[in-house]
Formats: sequence, C-alpha cells, structure tokens
Amino acid sequence: QVQLVESGGGLVQAGGSLRLSCAASGTIFRINTMGWYRQPPGKQRELVADITRDGSTNYADSVQGRFTISRDNPKNTVYLQMNSLRPEDTSVYYCHTIQWGQSYWGQGTQVTVSS
Repeated sequence: QVQLVESGGGLVQAGGSLRLSCAASGTIFRINTMGWYRQPPGKQRELVADITRDGSTNYADSVQGRFTISRDNPKNTVYLQMNSLRPEDTSVYYCHTIQWGQSYWGQGTQVTVSS
C-alpha cells in the first residue's frame, strides 16, 4: 500500500502563486511516474502535469508555461509550483501514482483563485 499526502493548497488572488507538495509513504518499491490531477466542480478529473522518475515532464496545455512539476526521488515527494494563477485554476488538486499496476490517489487539496 502507498499513501499520498498533499499539502500547500489555499486561497490566492489571480496572478499569485502556490506550491503544492505530495509525499508518498508506505510500502514503496519503485515509483515511476507521479502526477497532479484536478477536478473542477461539475467536471471530470483531468491531468495537470506528471513527471517520470528520470525527470521527463508532461503538462496540460492550459498550464504550460505557468506550472512546474518537480520531484525529490529519495523523499518520494512531488511538487507543483503554480504561478500566474487564474480563477479557472480553482479546483481540488489530487496527487497520483501507480505502483505494481495499482493506482493510488491522495485525498486532495483545495486551490481557490479569486478574481
């Protein structure tokens, strides 16, 4: 079992920044890809960004150039630096990973961007 615990959400004005963190714990053998998803109210969960163990990254078009994903492999932690935030970035953000074919999600952290 892998547990994912997110932190760093909150309320920020448009144009501001937030940094999310997600720490994995439990029975960890080798986690490859870690990612961030978000689910705005009334919408489906969508990929924001993910990063492989060797540092290859992938971003949604809507956040490209504004968000940066990074990770600390020895700490099994992934980060999401969010800059130039917009009201449409308001959502619950979830951390995700897969190990041995099993999908794991964090409990989510709320990000609210006011206009």
